Parts: sequence; structure tokens; C-alpha cells
Amino acid sequence: MAYVALLVSLLVILAGSELFTNGVEWVGEAFGLSEGAVGSVLAAVGTALPETVLPIVAIVTGQAAGEDIGIGAILGAPFMLTTLAMVVLGTATLIFHRTRGRSTELDADPIVLRQDLGYFLVMYTLAAFAGVIHVVALHWALAVVLVVGYVFYVKRHFEKPNEDSLAEEAESEIKPLYVWRGLRRFARSMPPWSKSSPVWPSLVQVALALVFIVGGARLFVSGVTVLSERLGVSHLVFSLLLAPLATELPEKFNSVIWVRRNKDTLALGNMTGAMVFQSSFPVGVGLLLTPWRLSGAALVAAVIALAAGSVLYATVRFRGALGAWVLLWQGVFYVAYVAYVLTR
Repeated sequence: MAYVALLVSLLVILAGSELFTNGVEWVGEAFGLSEGAVGSVLAAVGTALPETVLPIVAIVTGQAAGEDIGIGAILGAPFMLTTLAMVVLGTATLIFHRTRGRSTELDADPIVLRQDLGYFLVMYTLAAFAGVIHVVALHWALAVVLVVGYVFYVKRHFEKPNEDSLAEEAESEIKPLYVWRGLRRFARSMPPWSKSSPVWPSLVQVALALVFIVGGARLFVSGVTVLSERLGVSHLVFSLLLAPLATELPEKFNSVIWVRRNKDTLALGNMTGAMVFQSSFPVGVGLLLTPWRLSGAALVAAVIALAAGSVLYATVRFRGALGAWVLLWQGVFYVAYVAYVLTR
């Protein structure tokens, strides 16, 4: 029964994040926000919401195991994005190379990638350092620094000359409102969804999505607690390896679609931009709400994520691009960590 509950929780979190992203983008459209805000910022908030809500719910409601589950979820996102997510993207690129004739090299803007990866490496290094130096005042100060750093990062993105065109590409991917489409199945007389449609269905969908995400997160915490104890695996490691499979699915799925359409800057930027977010807001939650003591499996996961991120940064810095085979090799870091966990 615990396995079923865990699977259901992951599906509920995924469904909630998809509903939230779709709804919040249409709320932005209804209130006349710029294409950049709709296509970049709101979409990023939507796909990153589960990674932020899950550790908060785990820490607040999970009692003794909550801190370990929360820290595992926080550390798991950057770890998964720098390793397994890149393998997924590399695999998709090779598949589309064979089936659609696209290049195995991803033609992404190297400036965007260097900026994203550079921010990630700096901020995540500070987070790992704070996990070793247990000074409460330092943790609080660093939480502020990480949030301010992310705000500055977003500001720099909007100041880039090519950001408007990228935002238009992202905005063009918005699907009709899911709730409205569902209602039309029962009321055929309703008009198709459009930019002139009322805003209230979008607000209802956003509220419904939040219920899904929070409810799924609570079910996830319960499932991880039971299964990790039954299997003899620590709550932290179990959460670290499992939580990102649900919370990072939206980023991976969007990037695969964009690689198929040769929108490589969006595909890789979606991954690297998520890495920057994961090293700021969720880490800030950990710094403020937990002792944030990283050792053993937690510290190794952080170091491996930094090593994997460094390989990506060095490749872009010296080659100017990322290829499918380079992305596939990132899986070595993931396998190495799993081997470390299994042989402890």
C-alpha cells in the first residue's frame, strides 16, 4: 500500500505542477503582463513550485523525519538536473538525430549557458560551505544573499538583447486552459479558450493546482517515511533520489519537446535556469527551517552536483557548446552516487 501511495503522490505533484504552470501563465496574460514575464518568469515559477513546496511541507509536517526528507528533496533537485536530467536530454537528442536528422550538437547560446552555470556553481558552493560551517547567523545571512542573487540573475536575463525572442518562443508554447477544456466536454456550447476569455477559470485552476501540490507533498512525505524505514534506507537518501523524479519531470519533458523542435537554447536554458533556482530559493528554505548540516550522503550528493556542473561549465567555456555525448557522460556521476549509497 505504501508503494501505491508514493506513486500516487508523485503523479498528483506532477499533475498539480502542470495545472499551476498552465493556469498562472494565463493569469499573466489576463492581467496584461509582458511576454517576457509570462514566458520566462511565470513559467519558471510554475515548474519550480513543487521543488519549493515539497521540502516546506516535509519540514513543517514531517516531524523527526521531515528535516531529512526536506533536505533530501532540496539537494536532490540540483543533483538530478546536473546528472540524470542531462542524460535524458542527451538521449532525446540522439534519438531525434536518428529519426529527424537533427544535429547531435545543441546549438544553444553559450552566453546564456555560461551565465546560468556560473551562477549555479557560485551559489551552490556557498550552500555546501554553509552545510559544513554550522553557524546560524551565517545561514540566515546566506539565505538572504541567495535570494538577492537570484533576483539579480533574473534582472540580468531580462537585460539580455535576445531575451525577448526567447520569451516569445516560450510564451508560444502555452496551451489552452485545462479547466476550460474539461468544462467544454460537458458544455459543448462554451466557446473555445482564447486570450479574451475571463480570468476566473485561470484563478480557479491555480487554486486547484496548489491543493494538488500540497496534498501530494504530504502524501509523499508519508510514503517516504514508511518505505525508507521498511527498506532500511535513510529518509534523506530515499528522498534525494526519488523526489526529483516527480518535481523535475516538467523541466525534462519541456526540454525534450524543445530539442525536438530545434529550440536548443530554450531546452538547455530550461535546465540550467532551474539549476540556478534550485541553488537559491529551496536552499534558502533549508537554511532557514533546518539545521542544514551536510555530511555523509548529503555532502557527497552536493559535491557530485558541483562536479557535474563544473564539467558542463568547462565544456561550454572551452568548446562553446554541449553535445549529446557529453550530456550522456553526466550519467557517470549519477551511477557513482548510487554505487556509493549501495556500498555504504
